[in-house]
Amino acid sequence: MSDTLVVNEIYLSLQGESTFAGLPCVFVRLTACNLRCSYCDTAYAFAEDRKQSVSEVLEEVNRLAKPFERARNGSRPAHEGSNKLPLVELTGGEPLLQKGSIPLMKDLCDGGYTVLLETSGAHDISPVDPRVRRIMDLKCPSSGEAARNRWENLRCLKSTDEIKFVIGTVEDYGWARQKIAERRLEAVCPLLFSWVHPLAAAQQDKSLKKVPAGQTPISRQELAEKIIADALPVRFQVQLHKVIWPPEQRGV
Repeated sequence: MSDTLVVNEIYLSLQGESTFAGLPCVFVRLTACNLRCSYCDTAYAFAEDRKQSVSEVLEEVNRLAKPFERARNGSRPAHEGSNKLPLVELTGGEPLLQKGSIPLMKDLCDGGYTVLLETSGAHDISPVDPRVRRIMDLKCPSSGEAARNRWENLRCLKSTDEIKFVIGTVEDYGWARQKIAERRLEAVCPLLFSWVHPLAAAQQDKSLKKVPAGQTPISRQELAEKIIADALPVRFQVQLHKVIWPPEQRGV
């Protein structure tokens, strides 16, 4: 197992998505991704990097978490199952492209952190430490990468994991609704519907896939109203960090 990671950035902010939204979180953004989703807002992580050992990443996480030491050693955070703040999330890029992400997540769990993994769903999630909360995408048609979904991963999911659908078009909504019904996904784990926030000019990387022709964009309000009308068992979410800070701002 590799002891070296290719890291894009490590920073402390608020968790902007998932059922943990709003909680302090240290983000470890790893470099590289083999997908090029049409709505990707972190294309800078495709190549920008620095090499760090697992121990160096742990040291940086612990440094950023130090102001929370009293909470770690004393009272328990309100979120069930947590025994330490801040949370730690591995994101990217695609963390599972790097073998070193596996021992890093284990070491973070051993250190008492609640660890989240943001993954595209295109890679095998079974080697991930079972204590990690895996937030796994199922890529919808407008991503341009729906053919890359690894459906075998559904068998590995636990009730503490989460499935995220990123919805940018009416067709995405219909596809996600169908998959939930066909596979009874509401019985597996929490389901997230995340609206596609339009990319700022600086985020529109030329390597990203185009939205397939003939699809109809869906607004944030339309998505929310469809969820209500269809009584879907999902959590509507916006990217909280894009509400607080400029959508293109990094390190938040």
